[in-house]
Amino acid sequence: MQIPKGLRYSENHEWVAVEDGMVKVGITDYAQDALGDVVFVELPDVGTAVTAGESFAEIESTKSVADVYAPITGTVAAVNEQLADEPEIINSDPYGSAWFVVIDGDPSALDDLMDAAAYAEFCE
Repeated sequence: MQIPKGLRYSENHEWVAVEDGMVKVGITDYAQDALGDVVFVELPDVGTAVTAGESFAEIESTKSVADVYAPITGTVAAVNEQLADEPEIINSDPYGSAWFVVIDGDPSALDDLMDAAAYAEFCE
């Protein structure tokens, strides 16, 4: 299981990266493995307001349906359009090209999230 250093992690298995004051969100390797083969992703529109701890996206796989939760409150600034056509990249590249959204919000709200070591322990 991959758990890159330098990212923050939620108990709902989202990863978060802060880039240029914005928050990029995806799901972890652990989450994609638990879901199985991803077949569909429903993402919000750019400009959508999201609230920390609330669902903003839905993932459908061959095994189940799962929600993706916002790590911070803010506004969706960018959406990964590639996931609409190629949802399977979530399984092959969860920390790279399979990011979900970029949220414009206060990154200091991420201080409560886990670092890589804490997330690895959480997943055990």
